[in-house]
Amino acid sequence: MSETLPPLRYPADGEQAFHQALQRAAHHYLSGSREHRFAGGREWLKAGLLLVLCVTCYLLSLLQVSSGGFVICYLLFMLMAMLLNINVNHDASHGVFSRSPRINRIISRVVTLPLGLDPDYWRVRHVHFHHVYANIEHYDLDTEENGFFRQTPFQRWRPWMRWQHLYWPLIAALSLPYLAWVFDWADRCGKTPLAQRQVMPGVRGWLLFCLSKILHLLLVLAIPLWAAEQHGIAISVVLATWLGSQMAASLLVVFLLLGTHWAEAEFYQPGAEGELPHGWYRHNFATACDWQPSPAWLGYFTGGLNLHLTHHLFPGWHHRHYPALAVILARLASEHGMNYRCISYRELLRRQQAFLRRMGQPQEAL
Repeated sequence: MSETLPPLRYPADGEQAFHQALQRAAHHYLSGSREHRFAGGREWLKAGLLLVLCVTCYLLSLLQVSSGGFVICYLLFMLMAMLLNINVNHDASHGVFSRSPRINRIISRVVTLPLGLDPDYWRVRHVHFHHVYANIEHYDLDTEENGFFRQTPFQRWRPWMRWQHLYWPLIAALSLPYLAWVFDWADRCGKTPLAQRQVMPGVRGWLLFCLSKILHLLLVLAIPLWAAEQHGIAISVVLATWLGSQMAASLLVVFLLLGTHWAEAEFYQPGAEGELPHGWYRHNFATACDWQPSPAWLGYFTGGLNLHLTHHLFPGWHHRHYPALAVILARLASEHGMNYRCISYRELLRRQQAFLRRMGQPQEAL
């Protein structure tokens, strides 16, 4: 993994007219509804309810006297924690849950505690690398080569990747622990391109980073182990439940995200001069899509991740606005010759499987 990356440039590519039309329409929508870009009262209420459910499930898990009761309550606690991150931390990381940057940082620090992620490193990876350089080899850190899972045609092929379309759920389930205990430490030790960003520098940064990891282990392991001992629940049950719930939480978010940058999407390597083949808008249309859940009401709990292309074009807006923005985007894309894609979730999974099969074939290596 490279520790330094030269800057890249998106050419103008004749996108100015589309950009101006899109910004005008978005501004008209916002002013016409007398709204703002941030979370509204309903979103704060939803966040509060999810937090209450998360804390309640955690406390109930500590009071269980049976292994089955502990497993169910602890698993629900972790799933509620992931829903909090999907619906709250994602927007807070983009600075659009609260108007206050400080409150957004506090929210991220609190709600990521059960997951073990460092929110500052995740924010930089997500906002400054994935969003700016989606599907660009070495720059989009979400697609970094790992030797187990081939995500781009530019990565080395290995024989076991023939079956990656079958074993991908296991890799997806291990993504959260890997982020927390491999990527976070690699970032902290300056072994990744995040070293250029000077995230949480100095002794204070180390203290905050280590304290968060310690508090995470106390919350999700030490206290449950102590409580389980008081009620005669085996240590092995607690450890298995902890790992299983982390994997389940990881699968929850991956099932919402995985195919959005794979479904008939393009992948790129930067040119010798650091210039990309087309403009920023065309790049996003080529590398992401929107999808619709069924039944539609499930979209209320996806945190806007289903309208993923819309999110990439409007990262500075809270996800409650994405349905309206997606309608605007579809109309203007048609008028300006942009390839807007919005598909069903079933179709997303079908295209995802086709992509994984194709990347698992040696002839697809470049």
